[in-house]
Amino acid sequence: MAERYPFHEVERKWRQRWEIEDLYAVVEDESKPKYYCLEMFPYPSGKLHMGHVRNYAIGDVIARYKRMRGYSVLHPMGWDAFGLPAENAAIKHGIHPHDWTWQNIKFMREQLKQLGFSYDWHREIATCHPDYYRWTQWLFLQFFHRGLAYRKKAPVNWCPSCATVLANEQVVGGVCERCKTPVVSRELEQWFLRILDYAERLLRDLDRLEGWPEKVRVMQYNWIGRSEGTLVTFPLPGREEGITVFTTRPDTLYGVTYLVLAPEHPLVPELVTKERRSEVLAFVEKARHLPALNRTASEQEKEGLFLGAYCQHPLTGADVPLYVANYVLMEYGTGAVMGVPAHDQRDFEFARKFGLPIKVVIQPPGVSLDPQTMSAAYVDEGILVNSGPFDGKPNQQAIQEITAYLEEKGLGQRQVTYRLRDWLISRQRYWGAPIPIVYCDRCGLVPVPEEELPVLLPYHVAFKPTGESPLKDCPEFVNTTCPRCGAPAKRETDTMDTFICSSWYYFRYTSPREDRAPWDKAKADYWLPVDQYIGGVEHAILHLLYSRFFTKFLYDIGLVSCEEPFANLLTQGMVLKEGTKMSKSKGNIVSPEEIIAHYGADTTRLFVLFAAPPERDLEWSDEGVEGCARFLNRVWRLVHSLVPTLAEEAGGEPGPSAQELRRLTHRTIERVTRDIEEFGLNTAVSAIMELTNGLLRYRDKEGKDCDPGALREAVEALVLLLAPFAPYLAEELWEVLGHGESVHRQRWPVYDPELAKAEEVEVVIQINGKVRAKVQLAATVTPEEMEAAARREPRVKEILAGKQVRKVITVPGKLVNFVVS
Repeated sequence: MAERYPFHEVERKWRQRWEIEDLYAVVEDESKPKYYCLEMFPYPSGKLHMGHVRNYAIGDVIARYKRMRGYSVLHPMGWDAFGLPAENAAIKHGIHPHDWTWQNIKFMREQLKQLGFSYDWHREIATCHPDYYRWTQWLFLQFFHRGLAYRKKAPVNWCPSCATVLANEQVVGGVCERCKTPVVSRELEQWFLRILDYAERLLRDLDRLEGWPEKVRVMQYNWIGRSEGTLVTFPLPGREEGITVFTTRPDTLYGVTYLVLAPEHPLVPELVTKERRSEVLAFVEKARHLPALNRTASEQEKEGLFLGAYCQHPLTGADVPLYVANYVLMEYGTGAVMGVPAHDQRDFEFARKFGLPIKVVIQPPGVSLDPQTMSAAYVDEGILVNSGPFDGKPNQQAIQEITAYLEEKGLGQRQVTYRLRDWLISRQRYWGAPIPIVYCDRCGLVPVPEEELPVLLPYHVAFKPTGESPLKDCPEFVNTTCPRCGAPAKRETDTMDTFICSSWYYFRYTSPREDRAPWDKAKADYWLPVDQYIGGVEHAILHLLYSRFFTKFLYDIGLVSCEEPFANLLTQGMVLKEGTKMSKSKGNIVSPEEIIAHYGADTTRLFVLFAAPPERDLEWSDEGVEGCARFLNRVWRLVHSLVPTLAEEAGGEPGPSAQELRRLTHRTIERVTRDIEEFGLNTAVSAIMELTNGLLRYRDKEGKDCDPGALREAVEALVLLLAPFAPYLAEELWEVLGHGESVHRQRWPVYDPELAKAEEVEVVIQINGKVRAKVQLAATVTPEEMEAAARREPRVKEILAGKQVRKVITVPGKLVNFVVS
């Protein structure tokens, strides 16, 4: 026996054997319950980082555990392989995105295999492969044929360096998150999906996601942003149509002292007076080039100009001045907002800056607000004043009554709006799924026939330093014929947002080689929804929201039988070093391959599982890694040292020490089982460590007199419990124990509830919350017995003497706290 766990040799041996035996190939066994365990698939950047390792290690423990519990488990892996970094690498290093991506996939696949993750590699997918993006294009056409994919002009965030549209989340502090170039706003013809048509269902069904973290559901709720309010029309003198605004506060309507239009509002150039025209249009042009996030940021200075024009107040007929301002966006609401400075902080700041009137229309109880002395807007509830026939009414009541009055007069109507916007999916770049649309001078916009899919990305293209998509300058791609009339036509050169690719990949895993449809419906119906989805909280909104949208659409058209894709969600924390997230820019990266080379895959896995609960951030610790390596070496030596004893025949009744070992074994099985079910993977590892220490104590105490029966039960339980966490070591030790079949094909150990029952518990005794003593009591102790035992403790009796016990708090089997004065 080697003194230290020879991980290099063991890993090489079992990797080869697992591949030969095809150990992790999925078997769809109808006699077993199914379990679909899925981690968010990675972008093939070239190397795994510790965040990847942690995410996949968590999923692998769950998948291995469920197999041992008798489930038919689907645990696949693939690659979110399209995206801008590959294109940037092509420009910077002169390597084609196709070649760069597939080289990275090859390297990262090898890393994942080295770590011993139990993926069925027969089901591997890559979103950049034609066999995959053929069906991405097909799904786009399903949206298109049903009117849910459309094209329109829209202002977008544009990165001049990357030469592409950016989502709001990719703009940080006004610059491109990736290349740090200042982002501008441009108006382009863009493709959208009508996710707004599903807003109400996406919102309503959040209540069904009981297996999701509450914080994620709240984030999606806020992102969808449902608002019930009123559309109010402000008449324009001399025009049939007025200016419509949406407000959730019609109770403040009498407090309107100005109206603000978005720079993009079509009425701005029509209404601005001749004297102000040049100044206003210059302001409009400047504002239009600012990203939307910058314009609406709370710290952004509110800028605006008077148009020289007025509309009329719908209830009083008074003239209301019209302004254009940078903080109003055309794509939100109606592109016009009413200014109520007394009761909206943003309006208050704008009014103070431009010397506009402030009119109080809601007074708080018992207070009289003075517009001249107000230092901030009053936004809470109160009683209406200066509001005509509605004076004296509570403002919540007035909301309904003023809305009804506007509807009666034809000046307004109830309206539900959403913060959520339709999903902009087109990108001006090469490395993405081509949008299967053709433009014909005769027929207009024509979808590519489904039988002609995929529309392939051409390989031989020229990447320019400007970042312009090579597709525009690729005649063999652009030039085609119209599918309807046969005349010369042009292909769409925009490609799809990579979120499209990741919005349905979990369906493809169920039948990844299906070539007649994106998936076999029977197989998708068998496996979906995903039982456990695992990934970073940074994907809480977009990826998860888009996936939910896709699934609901697919349900509506009969392609799937589930309306929600992920039954349960775990968002794991980040891996930190010295308190900050690991990143190349900070120079604090710890390379997984270095840790694996020095300590082995099992130690690497064990540390990221043991160092913190899965949902919490994990602080990297070299000492922690070393400690996990020492533990695995201790297990290695322990099992080998006990093999001769295990070969002996069991004697008579086990003695007290053997009985105690059996109780520890069954308590550990119970704890580890419960902890894995509850994602307490760090405490599960801790329990396995306690069993190891118990075995060592028993061996050293009993020596040659160890009971073989109790010993074998404990050692085999130890190896079985360790198998999901350290699969290579467990596999080798299972063989050392004389077993022929893989440890990963064994049944999870079962505990005896009577043996698992703790005989004693440690009860902490506090006085006013401060620990004063600890006492060992029977596990069956009652709260009354706990209090009595606590009062008998000498240190407690001493402190309580002469004091009044106002309250006694007991936590059964754990705590007694005396509250004294």
